Amino acid sequence: MRMTRSSLRFSIVAGMLLAALAGCATQPKPAPAPAPAAPPEAPQIPPLPPPTHPGLTLAAVGDVMLGTDFPENILPDDDGVGFLQAVTPILSAPDVAFGNLEGVLQDGGEPVKQCKNPKICFLFRSPTRYAAYLQAAGFDVMSLANNHARDFGEEGRSSSMAALDAVGIRHSGREGTVASWVANGRRVALVAFAPNVGSNSLNDPQIGLPLVSQLAATHDIVIVSFHGGAEGNGAEVLPFAREIFAGEDRGNVVEFARAMVDAGADLVIGHGPHVVRPLELYHDRLIAYSLGNFATYYGISVEGIRGIAPILLLTLDDDGRFLSGKIEATTQIRPAGPSLDPAKSVITLLRTLTGTAFPDGILQIGEDGTLARRVAP
Repeated sequence: MRMTRSSLRFSIVAGMLLAALAGCATQPKPAPAPAPAAPPEAPQIPPLPPPTHPGLTLAAVGDVMLGTDFPENILPDDDGVGFLQAVTPILSAPDVAFGNLEGVLQDGGEPVKQCKNPKICFLFRSPTRYAAYLQAAGFDVMSLANNHARDFGEEGRSSSMAALDAVGIRHSGREGTVASWVANGRRVALVAFAPNVGSNSLNDPQIGLPLVSQLAATHDIVIVSFHGGAEGNGAEVLPFAREIFAGEDRGNVVEFARAMVDAGADLVIGHGPHVVRPLELYHDRLIAYSLGNFATYYGISVEGIRGIAPILLLTLDDDGRFLSGKIEATTQIRPAGPSLDPAKSVITLLRTLTGTAFPDGILQIGEDGTLARRVAP
């Protein structure tokens, strides 16, 4: 029987519907959308170990150079093993011991620094094994910001950094470097400045001020070290002005140190003049403008006042304020290393220098080296 057009249209439409329904029945269901990923967990900051006593105790000294083997071998007879023996009990007792490392710790290599005047220009290179002697003496952190840190270029400073790292001594000095660690349950930072190429700049406040402020926001105690000021006899008198020495801008150290305290530093330690300079208590924070030559073998003069230096012993409270202190007087009589000075010559000198520079200052240095706030009459 022949189908009509209407019947044909119906059949076609019905067939199409049936085909569509069959196709839908065979298509897989779409996969469900993946659940959103859980946010990453914030890194867990390990809790600080509890302090063993209130505040923080420190020992600070000036220039340290245990001997050089360049341009000729001028190393101690016992290879430096006992050079710091007499002062080790004092350096190793506090929570933190600091010194300024003059020269580099490097085995071999040629200097990059060129000396035009050998009477005022020297090169220092100590073997890398000497880092172990520094660690054994009690040093925890050292400055690598000074005019000898690059005697053998940045390669030499890198060698010093690696040698100190190998024995667990922290350091700061190269531009952008900061030492950060925990001592007696406190987060401590040290940043070292110098007016020399490649170091955290002493003469650019746009570098130092924000860096110290940032460290103060993230640490309990902030220590600033600086290498600045003129050198030699006569440099023990603080000029309260910018100093130019050997053609170099050695900074205005009073202006710098006080600005660092204003930015958040709790202790400021100076070195560079190879003689001691006054101490100051500024906004309850101690500033030592130069701690002189502490342990410097042949190559750095220790004649007269260049051969006497303090071990500055301090106690800071939990906020970094000065609580108390004491000067242990040392002297260098070659070929020995630093030893305790029965005459206490450096205490007498620091009492005079500090009283002259800050006649109205609130820091009092006793005849026995005790540091305290001056009691108003």
